[in-house]
Amino acid sequence: MYTERASRLTGAVVWTNTPSGPGAVRVLPDGCMDLLWHEGRLLVAGPDTRAYVTEGASGSWAGVRFFPGTAPGLLGVPAHELRDRRVDLADLWPAARVRRLTARVNAAADPANALERLALDRAARTSPCDPLPRRIVAALAAGRPVAGTADALGIGARLLHRRSLAAFGYGPKTLARILRLQRALSLARTGVPLAETAARAGFADQAHLARDVRELTGLPPTRLLG
Repeated sequence: MYTERASRLTGAVVWTNTPSGPGAVRVLPDGCMDLLWHEGRLLVAGPDTRAYVTEGASGSWAGVRFFPGTAPGLLGVPAHELRDRRVDLADLWPAARVRRLTARVNAAADPANALERLALDRAARTSPCDPLPRRIVAALAAGRPVAGTADALGIGARLLHRRSLAAFGYGPKTLARILRLQRALSLARTGVPLAETAARAGFADQAHLARDVRELTGLPPTRLLG
């Protein structure tokens, strides 16, 4: 069973998932990075360029999903170094510190709440988030083209690409595709027909939508939504 709620950390989501049984779990790309707890371990999920499929990952999960572009500043590592990866938090932070944090989360009655407190504590000890990644997300999520986004932000295309790699793990074109995918899935899940979904989400047509969904998620739209 999957549940989520808004976090007290701006833009973040706190979630839990207890699969009903063994089997594959498909995590779709969304531009985000997550701090995870699973079976007594703390991990970090980097930004995905394709669906991440876990095979037989039983047991309870908890996570804090950070707003796109904000996790690198909290974790102290550029997003592109974690692209399409799941790593132990101890690979990023000193092992002794991670052992203390792990013990704290393991001892908590609710690991998800404990993870949220960890993220809030970390945010309080780091510099304020750079506002540029949020502005990039806002522009691309609204359907603005990459060149237009660079112009609107007053930066060159090369700088936009470098900043996107560090903040999101990939360039702005990939981020735009992923955000468009998420727009389309949100519409389709409310019952909007696929042809109308394609038009409203910014695809050329329904065939374009189907190609992107298959490439990014590994499944055709009807099967993914079903």
